[in-house]
Amino acid sequence: MRDSSNIPLITTLGERCRICYTCVRECPAKAIRIANGRAEVISERCIGCGNCVRVCSQKAKQVIDSKPKVYNILKSGCQTAAILAPSFPAEFDSIDWQKLVGMIRKLGFNYVNEVGFGADLVAHKYRKLLEENPDSNYIATSCPAIIAYVERYHPNLVEHLAPIVSPMVATAKVLRKMHGDDLKIVFVGPCIAKKGEIASVNMVSEVAAGLTFIELREMLAEQNITPENSQDSSFDEPFAGIGAIFPISGGLFQTADIREDLIKGNVGTVESGNSFVEVFREFDETGLNVQLLESLACNGCIMGPGVSNTKPLFSRKASVSKYVQGKMKKFDQKKWDKYLEQFNGLDLLRKFAVYDQRIQITQEEEIEQILKRMGKNTPADELNCGACGYPTCRQHAIAIWKGLAESEMCLPYSIEQLHKTVDDLAQSNTQLASTQEALMQSEKLASMGQLAAGVAHEINNPLGVVLMYANLLLEKYEKDPALKDDLKLIAEQADRCKKIVGGLLNFARKNKAILQPTNICDIVDKAIQAIPNGKGVEIKVETQTKDTIAEVDGDQMSQVFSNLVSNAIAAVDKSGLIKIVIGGDDKRMNVKVVDNGTGIAKENVSKIFDPFFTTKQIGEGTGLGLAVAYGIIKMHRGDIQVESNVDLSKGPTGSTFTVSFPRKHIIGYQ
Repeated sequence: MRDSSNIPLITTLGERCRICYTCVRECPAKAIRIANGRAEVISERCIGCGNCVRVCSQKAKQVIDSKPKVYNILKSGCQTAAILAPSFPAEFDSIDWQKLVGMIRKLGFNYVNEVGFGADLVAHKYRKLLEENPDSNYIATSCPAIIAYVERYHPNLVEHLAPIVSPMVATAKVLRKMHGDDLKIVFVGPCIAKKGEIASVNMVSEVAAGLTFIELREMLAEQNITPENSQDSSFDEPFAGIGAIFPISGGLFQTADIREDLIKGNVGTVESGNSFVEVFREFDETGLNVQLLESLACNGCIMGPGVSNTKPLFSRKASVSKYVQGKMKKFDQKKWDKYLEQFNGLDLLRKFAVYDQRIQITQEEEIEQILKRMGKNTPADELNCGACGYPTCRQHAIAIWKGLAESEMCLPYSIEQLHKTVDDLAQSNTQLASTQEALMQSEKLASMGQLAAGVAHEINNPLGVVLMYANLLLEKYEKDPALKDDLKLIAEQADRCKKIVGGLLNFARKNKAILQPTNICDIVDKAIQAIPNGKGVEIKVETQTKDTIAEVDGDQMSQVFSNLVSNAIAAVDKSGLIKIVIGGDDKRMNVKVVDNGTGIAKENVSKIFDPFFTTKQIGEGTGLGLAVAYGIIKMHRGDIQVESNVDLSKGPTGSTFTVSFPRKHIIGYQ
């Protein structure tokens, strides 16, 4: 009906589109592409049925506005005529038809005519066509959306399109013959596709512009034209006859007095919205086996997308029937016959063309890859649920391949991706919490380091003096039993204070790690040998990797392992066991120190790396060992984790410290 240069009949308002895929599901031509965050109508594939407009709850689909063009026509000074589709009673059921005609005249139209008369002419042409071609099969062409669908998606059936113009065009030809070629004609009806028919390149439509009933209402409101301020008026001749029932499904057959023979199956009607899609697919495969098929893209024109009335189907049918019944009571058969004979010779033939928009599959492998990307590895995975808007998963994949759809439109695929995203977020959240905890620990250590440096600096000198004089006095009064024990205690406690200060300085000092390839097994052995094991606790070393070389500072890492093993010895009894497991992969090393001691209480696990925190008895520990170890491990860009259990009902008690660090470091790292 339209070539690719025409302005699209329907566009999308991006800010309103919620990408719910409702329009995709309801589009019989699959002329909607999901792109740029919205459902875009593809003009060359669109048949103008208006389903997307009708089903969009967000009002995101916008029909091309013909009002400005009609206003210009009315201002042009030319003779103008408004031709009203026979479905008008279904729209204006609350306005008397004579009042409606008066309101349209008040807009500035010189003539107001019924398209129903054109329907009468067309119906007689169909009857004659079938009588002269009893062995031929035809598809009725009163609905422009059906014509567009056949031309685009079933080109093999184009030869079966009845070569007869629509009632709109027939009416326009009649009025031009009556009033001259300068007459500007505006069609008013329920159909969006009529706007495309008017612009058809395959015929001269004789119509200047097309308005929907909704647009007519808008124009009347803009001009403040109401039933109260308008006068009654009648339609201009010629009046419509039985053609006034044309907009009801099956109206063509009744108008043309074509009787349906259920035994012969000579004619047929396709109803119920998009059911014509399956019918044409069947006819394309098996051949058209009826003499005349009447198919409408809507449930009759009374249900067209250009209708604002929200009443159900049968109420709209009743409105049309009521109008026709009233009309036929005053019908002048002789005058109608005269007009019919007068215009019987009008050329009402037309041509059609093929605008093939079928998707040709040339790369089957790519379709299979698209299906696999959506998790459809076998036919059993293709659920064909239709949630994406396509009847099968394969058709969806074809649309993706053609650039008309996206993988995210698949509901099962999106749910799977959502689950994966949730899992990834949970993992990221865990990592973030761990990093946050490490950052807080680092901040604690940094603050404590500054404090420790200041305290150690201030205490170190006077402490040295106390220790020196305590030792001098101890030497002087070594033989005095009364003073010896007191002086010895002073010296021992001063020495202990010196060790604490030394620990503070070691904690506060910003040491640099001197990294070089080192055998981790040697470091662990060295650490074990350096620790007093007065309890005689059994210590086992297990190596689970062949490559035990890593770039570390040997002395500092030895201090880490010495501290961990020392703490483990303190936590177990004489019959306890300490197990050191050395493992890793190509990138990282890990060393686990496992004991079966008393374990660490849950409330203390988060505190053990804090400076000065200790669970040992007073005088047995400074609480700096693990804090220093933590700092050394972080300097090696490593990590230390602890797992502990103190409840026998939950399993064996004990603790596991896991130290992990990279095997190699980037150049220049210290």
